[in-house]
Amino acid sequence: QVQLVESGGGLVQAGGSLRLSCAASGSIFSISVMAWSRQAPGKQRELVAHITSGGSTNYADSVKGRFTISRDNAKNTVYLQMNNLKPEDTAVYYCNAYYVLGGYDYWGQGTQVTVSS
Repeated sequence: QVQLVESGGGLVQAGGSLRLSCAASGSIFSISVMAWSRQAPGKQRELVAHITSGGSTNYADSVKGRFTISRDNAKNTVYLQMNNLKPEDTAVYYCNAYYVLGGYDYWGQGTQVTVSS
């Protein structure tokens, strides 16, 4: 079955950087839109960034200019480079693979990112 495994989270000081990785099993990666979302305690999950199978990207306004999503189809891996981190970026970050026409929407277990002030 399809699995998405996130890694790279941790504790970082404001202004620092982290790179999250998501490794996908199965054969869906190359045809899927890949996305990163985040959820802070007591708040709704929000979409942070997504990247299409063709490499087109989009970002939430709150992270534009600071975060970069990328993918390596040969490695079945999607990345989120997070620079100039702010305390409000603190959340559990989730990897997501979806294909609307295929009717699937897979999620990883999440990785904690904590940014200290």
